[in-house]
Order: sequence, then structure tokens, then C-alpha cells
Amino acid sequence: MVAVIVARTGRQLQRYNGGQRVVVGCIPYRLKGSIKTSGIEDALEVLVISAQRKGKGVLFPKGGWELDEEIQDAALRETIEEAGVSGTVEGELGKWCFKSKGNDAYYEGHMFPLLVKEQLDHWPEKDIRQRYWVSASKAKETCHYGWMREALDLLVTRLESAPKMLEEITV
Repeated sequence: MVAVIVARTGRQLQRYNGGQRVVVGCIPYRLKGSIKTSGIEDALEVLVISAQRKGKGVLFPKGGWELDEEIQDAALRETIEEAGVSGTVEGELGKWCFKSKGNDAYYEGHMFPLLVKEQLDHWPEKDIRQRYWVSASKAKETCHYGWMREALDLLVTRLESAPKMLEEITV
């Protein structure tokens, strides 16, 4: 029997801070090969997803943080809903204020690394999004959101500064 995951809808529980909608997300990642021989840029793979609107590029999964959730739980929920992966949510990479590309609204965004442990075959947004494992450098080239590229740079820096941890989690 397959468990069915249903995405949350509506904005009645949505958090706002000073009029800005608060969104949270993850940079799902995994390590392939040895960091010692290939370096972090070649060993690190991140999961990007297609935007809902065609032609709007790729991004990392993110969405609204709701009033009845802890911030890391919300980031994991959004990642499962949009990208169909689960794992260990790590310490926050940072907070960004940014303007929506689709309207004049401003947002407060929080991003977390997610060490992927499970990739689901079925997830709520499977029919409207594609997911792609790419190198960190490819993600920086193709992600249309500057604040998400900054978060990725912070993840790379964090992983580079923890070589012992990296060797322990290499696939």
C-alpha cells in the first residue's frame, strides 16, 4: 500500500512579517564520489525543480510557512510537496528579502540544506513539476533567483569547511 501525501492549499494560515509573506525552502543535496579526489563542486549534486509556469526556469523547492508549523517542518513539507524528496533538514543558511518576479509583492525567504535520504516515486506536485539532479555550478547557472544562488553559495562554503562530515555522508 502506498501512502498518499496531500499538499496544503490556501493561505489562511500563512505567516507574514511586516506585510511580507514568509516563505521557507530547502536546497536538497547529495554527495557523489570522493570530495578528496574531485572537490566539492564536482561531488555535490543539488536537486532543482521546474517552475510552475513554463519558461520560468528552475529553482529550489519553497513555499509558505504556516502558523501551525515549526520553520524546519515547513521547509521539509514544501520540499516533499514540490520535489518529492525527504531527508535531514540542517541548520538555516540565511534569510533574504526579495521582490516577487510575478508581481510587486515582497517576501521574506528562509533556506535550509536538506541531506536527501529518500526520493519518492509519487508526490503532490509530480504532475506539474520536473526534478533534476545537477551540479552546484549548473544550478547556479540555471536558477533564476539571485537569493537562491546566494543560499547555494553558502551551502557550498559550509560543506567545504566541514570535510570530515562530508566524508561520512558521501553516497
